[in-house]
Amino acid sequence: MAGSTPVATTLARVVERVLGAPLPIRLRAWDGSEAGPRGGPVGVVRSRRALRRLLWDPNELGLARAYVTGDLDVEGDLYEALSLFWALQRESRISPPRLSLREKAGLFGTGVRLGVVGPRPPAPAEEARLSGTEHTRARDRAAIAHHYDLSNEFYRRVLDPQMAYSCAYWTSREPGYTVEDAQRDKLDLVCTKLGLRPGMRLLDVGCGWGSLSVHAAKHYGVEVLGITLSTEQRQFILDRLEREGLTDRVEVRLQDYRELDEVDDGLFDAIGTLEMGEHVGAGNYPVYAATLFRMLKPAGRLLLQQMSRGATAQGGGAFIESYVAPDMNMRPVGQTVDLLEGAGLEVRDVESIREHYVWTVRAWARTLEEKWDELVAIVGEQQARVWRLYLAGGGLAFAENRMGVDQVLAVRPTPTGSAGLPRTRAELLAHRAEVARPQEEVSR
Repeated sequence: MAGSTPVATTLARVVERVLGAPLPIRLRAWDGSEAGPRGGPVGVVRSRRALRRLLWDPNELGLARAYVTGDLDVEGDLYEALSLFWALQRESRISPPRLSLREKAGLFGTGVRLGVVGPRPPAPAEEARLSGTEHTRARDRAAIAHHYDLSNEFYRRVLDPQMAYSCAYWTSREPGYTVEDAQRDKLDLVCTKLGLRPGMRLLDVGCGWGSLSVHAAKHYGVEVLGITLSTEQRQFILDRLEREGLTDRVEVRLQDYRELDEVDDGLFDAIGTLEMGEHVGAGNYPVYAATLFRMLKPAGRLLLQQMSRGATAQGGGAFIESYVAPDMNMRPVGQTVDLLEGAGLEVRDVESIREHYVWTVRAWARTLEEKWDELVAIVGEQQARVWRLYLAGGGLAFAENRMGVDQVLAVRPTPTGSAGLPRTRAELLAHRAEVARPQEEVSR
C-alpha cells in the first residue's frame, strides 16, 4: 500500500500521468490489488524490482529486462497487450506531458513510499555483452554466436524440419498446410528465381542451418558453398550432409563474407543470401554488396531476402539488439536497391512478402507455447521469455508495417549489357513448375 491506496491504483495513476493517456490494459500489483480496464490482458507487476528497473531505465530496455526476469509479466495474450500500447501511439494518443519539478518530486516520493527506490538491479545474463568496434570480424563473430549458437536442439524444436530460420512463403490456405510446407515453397521460389539447374554452382552467404544449401543440392542438382560464422550451425549442417549423402555436393565453411575470394573460390552461377544483410551493418554494406557482385559470373543471379525498416529507425531496437541480434541494421528497401546497384548489380525484381512473416512468426510462436516446458528445460526460463517477447513483438511489427521483408532479384550484367533473364516474370516463375517437382530425386 501507498498510504491507504492500493498499490495497483497508485501505479495506474503514475502510468497514466507518464503516458498522457488512459491505461490500455488492466494492472495487478504484488499486493494483489488491481486497476484499469477489465476483459483483456493483465500486466502483472510481480515485485518492486520491476519498477526499480524502470526507474533506472525508463524505456524499452527497462521493460524488456523486467519482462525477461519475470519481475513483470502479462497474463493473457502478450501480442494483444503490445498491440494495445502500439495502438495508442499510432493514434497519436500518447503524448507524454512535460512534468514540472514539483510533479517529478511527487513521483519520486511515490517511488520511495512504494519501496522501489534503490540500487540498479543487474541486467539479465541473457543480455548481449559485446566489446570492440561494431562490425569488425571479431565482433561480428561474437554477435552471431550470441543468437545462433544458443542451442541447435532449441532451434530444431521451434523451427521446421528444414531448420529454415527466415520468412516462409505461404501459398495455400488449406488447414493442413504448415510452416514446413511454406518453408519448402519459399526455398523452391528462391531456387526458381535463381534459375538453378543441375551442374550450376551456388554460393549461400549466411547459410544458417543449411536449409537452402541442402534443398538446392538435393532437388536442383547444384553444387553449393555455404558460409556461416556460427560453429553450432556448421556442425549441424555437416552432420546432416553426412546423413543425407550430400558431402560431395555441399561444402560448408566457418567463414566471413569478407574472406571470399573470386580467384581461390571461383565464380558462381548464382548467390542466395537469406536475411544475412541485416547483420552486415550500414558502414559495411557497400563491401557486402561489392562482394556479392564480385563472386558472381556475368549473367549470374543474386536472390537477396532481407528485412527492412524506416529511414529514421534502422536498428532492431533496444530489446532486439540487446537480446536477439546485436548490432542489427535495417533500412528502407529502396536504399538496399541503391546499394546493390552501386556495386554494379542490376536489380530486376523486388517482391514484398511482409505478410508472410506475420504467418511465419505466428507459427513459431505457437510451437514455442506448445513446447514451452521442454524448451525451458533446454535454454532456461529467461531465454524462453526472450523468445516469447521477441516473437510477439516481431509479429506485431510486421503486421503493422513497421518492418518489412523483401526478395530482391539482381544480376551481374555481361559486358554487352545482357542479363540472361527470361522475357517476362511469368516465364521466370514457369521454371518452378518445370523443375521443382520433377527434380525431387536428382540423380547423383
